[in-house]
Amino acid sequence: MLGIDPGLTRCGYAVLQSVGHEVRSLSLGVIRTPATNALPQRLAELKAELVALLHEFRPHAVAVEQVFFQNNVRTAMSVGQASGLALAEAATFGCDVMQFTPNQVKDSVAGWGGADKAQVQKMVQARLGLSTPPKPADAADAAALALCYLAVAPMRRRLSEVVGR
Repeated sequence: MLGIDPGLTRCGYAVLQSVGHEVRSLSLGVIRTPATNALPQRLAELKAELVALLHEFRPHAVAVEQVFFQNNVRTAMSVGQASGLALAEAATFGCDVMQFTPNQVKDSVAGWGGADKAQVQKMVQARLGLSTPPKPADAADAAALALCYLAVAPMRRRLSEVVGR
Protein backbone atom coordinates (compact mmCIF):
# COMPACT_ATOMS: atom_id res chain seq x y z
CA MET A 1 0.00 0.00 0.00
CA LEU A 2 1.40 3.38 -1.04
CA GLY A 3 0.11 6.68 0.31
CA ILE A 4 0.96 9.90 -1.53
CA ASP A 5 0.59 13.43 -0.14
CA PRO A 6 1.13 15.28 -3.43
CA GLY A 7 3.23 18.37 -3.77
CA LEU A 8 5.82 19.69 -6.17
CA THR A 9 8.27 21.02 -3.60
CA ARG A 10 7.57 18.25 -1.06
CA CYS A 11 5.68 15.09 -2.00
CA GLY A 12 5.15 12.83 1.00
CA TYR A 13 5.05 9.07 0.55
CA ALA A 14 4.49 6.10 2.82
CA VAL A 15 4.69 2.42 1.99
CA LEU A 16 2.76 0.24 4.42
CA GLN A 17 2.36 -3.50 4.61
CA SER A 18 -0.83 -4.99 5.98
CA VAL A 19 -0.99 -8.59 7.16
CA GLY A 20 -4.23 -9.44 8.92
CA HIS A 21 -4.81 -6.70 11.48
CA GLU A 22 -1.14 -5.77 11.68
CA VAL A 23 0.17 -2.81 9.70
CA ARG A 24 3.81 -1.85 9.52
CA SER A 25 5.77 0.86 7.81
CA LEU A 26 8.21 -0.23 5.12
CA SER A 27 9.25 3.26 4.03
CA LEU A 28 8.31 6.84 4.87
CA GLY A 29 9.73 9.98 3.35
CA VAL A 30 9.49 13.00 1.13
CA ILE A 31 10.41 13.50 -2.50
CA ARG A 32 11.77 17.03 -2.99
CA THR A 33 12.27 18.99 -6.17
CA PRO A 34 14.27 22.24 -6.22
CA ALA A 35 12.14 25.35 -6.69
CA THR A 36 14.97 26.78 -8.79
CA ASN A 37 14.41 24.16 -11.52
CA ALA A 38 11.94 24.75 -14.35
CA LEU A 39 8.47 23.21 -13.95
CA PRO A 40 8.91 20.52 -16.64
CA GLN A 41 12.19 19.40 -15.01
CA ARG A 42 10.58 19.26 -11.56
CA LEU A 43 7.65 17.22 -12.88
CA ALA A 44 10.05 14.85 -14.65
CA GLU A 45 12.05 14.39 -11.42
CA LEU A 46 8.89 13.74 -9.41
CA LYS A 47 7.62 11.26 -12.00
CA ALA A 48 10.93 9.37 -11.96
CA GLU A 49 10.87 9.13 -8.15
CA LEU A 50 7.24 7.96 -8.10
CA VAL A 51 7.95 5.31 -10.75
CA ALA A 52 10.98 4.15 -8.74
CA LEU A 53 8.79 3.73 -5.64
CA LEU A 54 6.22 1.76 -7.62
CA HIS A 55 8.90 -0.55 -9.03
CA GLU A 56 10.70 -1.03 -5.72
CA PHE A 57 7.68 -1.77 -3.54
CA ARG A 58 5.10 -3.03 -6.07
CA PRO A 59 2.03 -1.82 -4.14
CA HIS A 60 -1.37 -3.24 -5.01
CA ALA A 61 -3.04 0.05 -4.08
CA VAL A 62 -2.25 3.76 -3.98
CA ALA A 63 -4.08 6.43 -1.98
CA VAL A 64 -3.63 10.06 -3.03
CA GLU A 65 -4.87 13.15 -1.23
CA GLN A 66 -7.64 14.91 -3.12
CA VAL A 67 -7.26 18.64 -2.86
CA PHE A 68 -10.45 20.51 -3.59
CA PHE A 69 -9.64 23.89 -2.05
CA GLN A 70 -6.48 25.95 -1.76
CA ASN A 71 -6.04 29.61 -0.83
CA ASN A 72 -3.03 30.06 -3.10
CA VAL A 73 -3.72 29.42 -6.80
CA ARG A 74 -0.04 28.76 -7.54
CA THR A 75 0.10 26.14 -4.78
CA ALA A 76 -3.15 24.57 -5.99
CA MET A 77 -1.75 24.25 -9.52
CA SER A 78 1.48 22.60 -8.41
CA VAL A 79 -0.34 20.23 -6.04
CA GLY A 80 -2.77 19.38 -8.85
CA GLN A 81 0.07 18.63 -11.23
CA ALA A 82 1.84 16.42 -8.68
CA SER A 83 -1.44 14.68 -7.87
CA GLY A 84 -2.11 14.03 -11.56
CA LEU A 85 1.31 12.43 -11.96
CA ALA A 86 0.75 10.17 -8.96
CA LEU A 87 -2.72 9.12 -10.13
CA ALA A 88 -1.60 8.42 -13.70
CA GLU A 89 1.53 6.48 -12.75
CA ALA A 90 -0.33 4.38 -10.19
CA ALA A 91 -3.05 3.56 -12.73
CA THR A 92 -0.46 2.75 -15.39
CA PHE A 93 1.20 0.41 -12.91
CA GLY A 94 -2.14 -1.40 -12.41
CA CYS A 95 -2.76 -0.32 -8.82
CA ASP A 96 -6.16 0.18 -7.25
CA VAL A 97 -6.16 3.98 -6.93
CA MET A 98 -8.31 6.00 -4.54
CA GLN A 99 -8.42 9.64 -3.55
CA PHE A 100 -9.40 10.90 -0.11
CA THR A 101 -10.05 14.43 1.09
CA PRO A 102 -8.03 15.69 4.06
CA ASN A 103 -11.17 15.53 6.25
CA GLN A 104 -11.82 11.90 5.28
CA VAL A 105 -8.24 11.00 6.21
CA LYS A 106 -8.33 12.85 9.53
CA ASP A 107 -11.68 11.30 10.42
CA SER A 108 -10.44 7.80 9.58
CA VAL A 109 -7.10 8.07 11.37
CA ALA A 110 -7.76 10.45 14.26
CA GLY A 111 -11.52 10.01 14.66
CA TRP A 112 -12.27 13.66 13.87
CA GLY A 113 -12.18 15.46 10.52
CA GLY A 114 -10.90 18.62 12.17
CA ALA A 115 -7.79 17.04 13.71
CA ASP A 116 -4.59 19.08 13.41
CA LYS A 117 -1.25 17.93 11.98
CA ALA A 118 0.15 17.02 15.40
CA GLN A 119 -2.87 14.83 16.20
CA VAL A 120 -2.57 13.03 12.85
CA GLN A 121 1.17 12.48 13.43
CA LYS A 122 0.49 11.04 16.93
CA MET A 123 -2.20 8.69 15.63
CA VAL A 124 0.00 7.51 12.75
CA GLN A 125 2.79 6.91 15.29
CA ALA A 126 0.44 4.86 17.48
CA ARG A 127 -1.15 2.90 14.61
CA LEU A 128 2.23 1.98 13.10
CA GLY A 129 3.98 1.38 16.43
CA LEU A 130 6.67 3.96 15.71
CA SER A 131 8.94 5.22 18.49
CA THR A 132 8.44 8.86 17.43
CA PRO A 133 5.86 10.71 15.34
CA PRO A 134 6.75 10.52 11.64
CA LYS A 135 8.36 13.66 10.26
CA PRO A 136 8.10 15.69 8.19
CA ALA A 137 4.33 16.19 8.25
CA ASP A 138 4.12 15.31 4.53
CA ALA A 139 5.35 11.77 5.28
CA ALA A 140 2.90 11.46 8.19
CA ASP A 141 0.07 12.65 5.94
CA ALA A 142 1.03 10.05 3.32
CA ALA A 143 0.98 7.32 5.99
CA ALA A 144 -2.44 8.57 7.14
CA LEU A 145 -3.69 8.31 3.55
CA ALA A 146 -2.49 4.71 3.33
CA LEU A 147 -4.13 3.91 6.69
CA CYS A 148 -7.37 5.48 5.45
CA TYR A 149 -7.30 3.26 2.37
CA LEU A 150 -6.70 0.19 4.52
CA ALA A 151 -9.71 1.14 6.66
CA VAL A 152 -12.06 1.28 3.66
CA ALA A 153 -10.53 -1.58 1.62
CA PRO A 154 -12.64 -4.36 3.19
CA MET A 155 -15.84 -2.43 2.43
CA ARG A 156 -14.70 -1.79 -1.16
CA ARG A 157 -14.08 -5.53 -1.63
CA ARG A 158 -17.54 -6.39 -0.26
CA LEU A 159 -19.19 -3.75 -2.42
CA SER A 160 -17.45 -4.99 -5.57
CA GLU A 161 -18.58 -8.55 -4.79
CA VAL A 162 -22.19 -7.41 -4.38
CA VAL A 163 -22.15 -5.22 -7.48
CA GLY A 164 -20.23 -7.86 -9.42
CA ARG A 165 -17.40 -5.64 -10.63
